[in-house]
Amino acid sequence: MSRALVNSICAAMPGATAADHTTELDSWKVGGKIFACFGERIDGVCTKTDSIETAQMLINAGAASKAPYFHKSWVLVSFDSDADELRHRLKSSYDIIVKGLPKKVQATLGQS
Repeated sequence: MSRALVNSICAAMPGATAADHTTELDSWKVGGKIFACFGERIDGVCTKTDSIETAQMLINAGAASKAPYFHKSWVLVSFDSDADELRHRLKSSYDIIVKGLPKKVQATLGQS
């Protein structure tokens, strides 16, 4: 796994944009909200989960670890993770963020 794989997965999501890493966090956004974030000193990508309990379950199961500097509902998915698990975590994070966007913004993404 690598940033290149994460970038290719995120780039395929409707309305997803890469943040300018020279002025912002190295991240992917949809509707102006982060759904995936990299760090300089971490070997993975931070993603949102639907709850603190889900994040804790993923951490306990060894599928993720605590995402540094983020709310407890975020996890860090290692680049060493299974590709399907990484895709799933990124898609889930994207979907969670999209659901929280105003309906007008969702409509511009082709979401319902």
